[in-house]
Amino acid sequence: MIMLDPARLEQALTRFEAIVGAQYVWREEEARHGYKDAMAPRDPMSYAPRGAVAPTSVEEVQAIVRVAGELGVALWPTSRGKNFGYGGAAPHLSDVVMLDLVRMNRILEVNVEMGYAVVEPGVGFDDLYNHLVDNNIPLWMSAPAHTWGSVLGNALERGVGYTPYGEHASKVCGLEIVTGTGELLRTGMGALDGAKTWQLFPYGFGPSWDAALMQSNFGVATKMGLWLMPEPEHTLNLAMAFDRPEDLPLGVEALRPLKLDGTVQANPSFGNIIRNLAVRAPRSEYYQGEGPIPADVLEQARLKSGVGHWNFSIRLFGDKAVNTINAEKVKRAFAHLPYEFDVSEWHRGEPLKGSGSPTPTLGALGVVDWLGGPGGHLTFSPVSPFTGAEAWEQYTTIRAMYEEAGFDYYGGFTAGQRYLNHISMIVFNRNDEETMARANRLFSDLIDVAAARGWGEYRTHTLYYDQIARSYDYNNGALRRWNETVKDAVDPHGILAPGKMGIWPRRYREAQA
Repeated sequence: MIMLDPARLEQALTRFEAIVGAQYVWREEEARHGYKDAMAPRDPMSYAPRGAVAPTSVEEVQAIVRVAGELGVALWPTSRGKNFGYGGAAPHLSDVVMLDLVRMNRILEVNVEMGYAVVEPGVGFDDLYNHLVDNNIPLWMSAPAHTWGSVLGNALERGVGYTPYGEHASKVCGLEIVTGTGELLRTGMGALDGAKTWQLFPYGFGPSWDAALMQSNFGVATKMGLWLMPEPEHTLNLAMAFDRPEDLPLGVEALRPLKLDGTVQANPSFGNIIRNLAVRAPRSEYYQGEGPIPADVLEQARLKSGVGHWNFSIRLFGDKAVNTINAEKVKRAFAHLPYEFDVSEWHRGEPLKGSGSPTPTLGALGVVDWLGGPGGHLTFSPVSPFTGAEAWEQYTTIRAMYEEAGFDYYGGFTAGQRYLNHISMIVFNRNDEETMARANRLFSDLIDVAAARGWGEYRTHTLYYDQIARSYDYNNGALRRWNETVKDAVDPHGILAPGKMGIWPRRYREAQA
């Protein structure tokens, strides 16, 4: 592995100070503690960075990248660093300088007529939400479970929310990118100087690069166009709880036709009982023993808390008359199950709470307190076909591995249009070295078992980029070689996020060899 020369690092940091000001450059210990993984499954200092720089404009980003290329100092871009469970702000390796874009936090445009926003990397979901609400803008954003992360960063990592616009990556329309040589480009229609449709038509002319720049290290995104949803007249929510774990396949099969034909446009999530219990109280409130919580204890906790083994809701957005018709269709699809929907409605003009519009919250982070102590978690995120049989096989396989390793299974299946995102979390106490060691062994085993069964992960923790990249092994890793070819062409100095998603620049590959 390439080691960063201390003298060259100091030279780079000094030159960065001339670009952004000394107060926005951090060295060694300050940077290492400031950008370490807050929920690290290993020693967080082992992959903490060597320095950091925080620009406030695209011109400063360009200047920093040019200096880094000249000196061979690797940069690791981050927007807000709240990607917990996947590494947070921490880089893949320690010999880098963080390129912290949090000061680039301007909402550059919100177009009400066309329904889009243009944001910089430091804009959080809470920022965009407050901007829309405070200015009475009749547009809704989508957001993940907790809302302090970056709108741009989440979309480029293919994060998911729970409105009809919940597949965030699919709503990106136009990126501004600083390349590995410090050049500035715009994707799609933005490549036409003076284009009127940069945030309207997502493809442009020739190859389409928005998707290729997601989960990549091919450039630094400094602006992003994102489509927003017009505020609906009405939303109607149908919530259901399953008393038995084995009801999961029935629910999946009932939902799939409704997603395929567009009756349900949002992304319902089947969450298991522990996902529900963990945000209510720590594990010790339900069970004080060792190992996974026994089935009979879980059943008692379920009955006492009034929740299901699986809990989900289907929210319909749009005109009230249409929602009413579609709600009856949903009820018919689930009529063969021995449960009733709990129905609630929201009408435009009422307070947004309960509407389905994602209001700022950190409530989902309560899961990290499940075991007590300073908590942490690893998020395992394989994708499965949208069938009950596949969901059941994936659930039973992964749950068995969790329990064999001594962990409670915390998970759920979020419904895309033709796939399921199976999001599960290995929760641990960061003061317990033995538990963290088991968590890492389990995570590595999960990757291998899932890949052997044809279940690829769509996203992962910083530490596991290489293992998952290797699991995408068709034709002896042809896709990895393609990615490396592109990387070498667009980042000839090999300085942008080396190793991200398992994509290493040539100079690192040669050093490893």
